[in-house]
Amino acid sequence: MNKRALGRTGLDIAPLVLGGNVFGWTADEQASFAVLDAFVDHGFDTIDTADCYSAWAQGNSGGESEAMIGAWVKARPGMRDRVKICTKVGSVTGGPHPGGLSETYIHEAVERSLERLGIGTIDLYFAHWPDPAGTTYAETLGAFAKLIDAGKVKAIGVSNVDAGQLAASLEAAEAAGLPAYQVLQPEYNLYDRAQFEGPLQTLCRERGIGVVTYYSLASGFLSGKYRSERDFGQSARGGDVGRYLDARGKAILAALDGVADKHGAAPAEVALAWLLAKPDVTAPIASATKVAHVESFARAAALSLGIDDMELLDAAGA
Repeated sequence: MNKRALGRTGLDIAPLVLGGNVFGWTADEQASFAVLDAFVDHGFDTIDTADCYSAWAQGNSGGESEAMIGAWVKARPGMRDRVKICTKVGSVTGGPHPGGLSETYIHEAVERSLERLGIGTIDLYFAHWPDPAGTTYAETLGAFAKLIDAGKVKAIGVSNVDAGQLAASLEAAEAAGLPAYQVLQPEYNLYDRAQFEGPLQTLCRERGIGVVTYYSLASGFLSGKYRSERDFGQSARGGDVGRYLDARGKAILAALDGVADKHGAAPAEVALAWLLAKPDVTAPIASATKVAHVESFARAAALSLGIDDMELLDAAGA
């Protein structure tokens, strides 16, 4: 499988990243291991998770996904050399998982993540959300610099920031001689385009920042299985897609159906192929609870959309 350079991190990755938010939540150990095995068997090599996954689920406190991935790596000798592992720090969920991006918290959190994952180095460490406590960029980036120097982190990225925030962080890094964020993880899909397209996209392009998108299938809406409120009960995430069922969402589904029929593909595969064809996107992140989902990812990675396909999809979601 052709690899793509992940910004200026020095990492080359397969063109689709496996989202780990479901591991330890809607995917138990057996299902998680099967998905992870299939993912690697199909030639993919990068897994994304976060220290807060899945603190939102009843009985969980965060770290369940990292622990599941760590158990899988331990059970598969040699696997650590075959995969790149990305995780995040800083999400404020309250309770047993306070979050934040202070130097103290980052240094505490990274040790917990490394222990759960059972690895010595995190390939890519993201600042998950802007710190509501107002920690300065210099403090956060200084903490990341120490982790890089200690060999605990190879590269750093940031998620859920706008163009102004990303630019401010880059300026702070340059002013203090600190490492800058090299990868952005924005919410971006055929429906949710406003956050990334425009100034943020331009800044990433100008600064050579890699982009891995989350909610690449809009919580499953772009799979086409949610056509009305009656369909919400199909999964634990079904309730999240109600906001997409407006005129624009239905127009996007119609466009996906048309392109999917033309190529003999599934709507989800077309939605991922649309992201893969965007020149400023390194790779979309997509989650899977079944091996069949991973097989669909492989078909998406091999799907080549024409200019007319892209224009149709762009117009439907504009």
